[in-house]
Amino acid sequence: MAENKAKISSMETSQDLKSDQNEKQTLLAVLQFLREHNLQETEAILKKETKLTDNDLQKEKAQPSSAVSHALAAYKSADDPSIYDDMSTRLNWPLFSTLFSYTSVKFFQKFSGDQEEYYAEDLARLAAVQQREHMEADQMMETFKSSRFVIRMSRDSYTHLKRHLQERHLTLLINMIQEHLFIDVFDGIPRNQEQIHATGGAMLGEADKEANKAKVFYGLLKEPDLNIPLEEEDEGGDGDGGDAANKSKKKKAKKDPLLMKKSKNDPNAPQPTRIPLPELKDQDKIEKITAYREALKRVKLSAEHLPSICFYTFTNACQGVTSVDFTNDSSMLAAGLQDSNIRVWSLTPRKLRSMKPQSDLEVIDKEADDVLERMMDDRTATETKVLTGHSGPVFAVSFSQDRTSLISASQDGTVRLWNLLTWANIVCYKGHNFPVWDVKFSPHGHYFASGGQDRTGRLWSTDHYQPLRMFVGHLSDVDCVQFHPNSNYVATGSSDRTVRLWDVLSGSCVRVMTGHKGAVHCMTFSPDGKILASAGVDHMIILWELASGMALAHLKGHTSTVYSLCFSRDGTVLASGGMDNSVRLWDMSRVIEEQDTDTDSNVPSSLHVNTSPDLLLGTYYTKSTPVLGLHFTRRNLLLGCGPLLLS
Repeated sequence: MAENKAKISSMETSQDLKSDQNEKQTLLAVLQFLREHNLQETEAILKKETKLTDNDLQKEKAQPSSAVSHALAAYKSADDPSIYDDMSTRLNWPLFSTLFSYTSVKFFQKFSGDQEEYYAEDLARLAAVQQREHMEADQMMETFKSSRFVIRMSRDSYTHLKRHLQERHLTLLINMIQEHLFIDVFDGIPRNQEQIHATGGAMLGEADKEANKAKVFYGLLKEPDLNIPLEEEDEGGDGDGGDAANKSKKKKAKKDPLLMKKSKNDPNAPQPTRIPLPELKDQDKIEKITAYREALKRVKLSAEHLPSICFYTFTNACQGVTSVDFTNDSSMLAAGLQDSNIRVWSLTPRKLRSMKPQSDLEVIDKEADDVLERMMDDRTATETKVLTGHSGPVFAVSFSQDRTSLISASQDGTVRLWNLLTWANIVCYKGHNFPVWDVKFSPHGHYFASGGQDRTGRLWSTDHYQPLRMFVGHLSDVDCVQFHPNSNYVATGSSDRTVRLWDVLSGSCVRVMTGHKGAVHCMTFSPDGKILASAGVDHMIILWELASGMALAHLKGHTSTVYSLCFSRDGTVLASGGMDNSVRLWDMSRVIEEQDTDTDSNVPSSLHVNTSPDLLLGTYYTKSTPVLGLHFTRRNLLLGCGPLLLS
């Protein structure tokens, strides 16, 4: 017992001596710090109170600056900016953006140059923050402080990171990582630099693995059974020399093979009743019959057979063209202008007409087969119509599938619905708090989607004043929206450099896709609904597979912002255009052929993104016209348009 007490007493004495020695070392470090900074009066007072002499200082060897800093670190406040200087050299952007809120302008100047180039826009915004008051009012700063940056990391890399931080006793850095980062650990080998770069660039890092787990019904809806008789073509006849009997025979007793193909059940398609869709009217059925017949005469495109391009140039456009759209049947073109007007042109010999006045409509035979034709007033026929109602630049226009309506979005924060029979505004939708950047009609009509500066996407219907769904999750402006061909999903592209896919039924986000290095300004779905193409400020087009949310290919070639994308009607060619005054064609058939089927979405290190320059089929330059709109006709003729810009 006495021996144990002696051991305990000896241990306590040893600990006390060690504590005294550590305390003395700290005091000597403080004195050395005061002497280095020429704080003589403070040094003299401290020496007097601690009873340390110059002999004590001379006995101790001069300590390096790093040792002094280490000794003083325990006395630093969490608000002291200097404690973050060393750790910021170990982690770049994820913690830099967060640490900046605790530090100073000097910290920004010292470490901002170490960040990746695709964070230049965010850095420019942070550079404007000079005072604490600026931080509290800045939207981006609030985002960084309230959200967690996502980093995907292999299990081995994560283990090495933890060991590295623990061995160096970087407790503060460990706490910062736990508080402000979400490290999504995956099994498998670590990714290489190219794979990391392919999915990086978003404002808050990559999408975590749970974000893309939901099932997406990307298949097409079953087409209605319309029993379409085919018109028989004269084969080998010369003009007027054909047989009159054959000419009189115009119908065949078999169904359209294209219709038969589209009527098959798709296992990946949603139920036709999953969301309520409008019933087909007789006019809609006639339109579908016309579309199917035109599709039979469609040119098959390939690398050897590229489409012809017809380009429309807006000359003398002093009002400033901001947006364009074509009708599905390529008969009309609409342009939104900076002077708040919308102008619509006819692209066929048939001019645009207005409906007759009410007094004339009352005497029309409503049972006549051509009642719609009788309702139109030939006296009002013109090649162009102007729609006036917005009080700010019109940033987007979109035709309905039946060509009877047009939807528009403006800087004035409103979305307006226009009737193209009376050429008048019939509804003004108010919901967005700031400018509305884009609006699109559903392929099945009735619904439309919008996105704006308030960072939200919204789903509307033409018979409701208020939105049916709000798509909330983006961290910056929603710059573009696009409906899936089956109308069950809406895609949104944002200035936060992400693309999201939203379920119309539930309003939930089912895909988060990262990889863009700039704001996303345009998107389009492939005709079969399996692929989404997106592009924007980073000059790059990314093809996404909706089933997994992974990137299939990065199409590089444009030298400026890409503003328009369009798939050919058979999905074999993708056309793109932008501010570099060019139209470029890309080989989609080759992308599908070279797709890596062994890729596992749960193992990012198996990701393979096709970046082959051979995917570019051709480049066609305009003289001085940026390409704002592209559209494939039903026979695969490519239409383009843009305003002439004279330097």
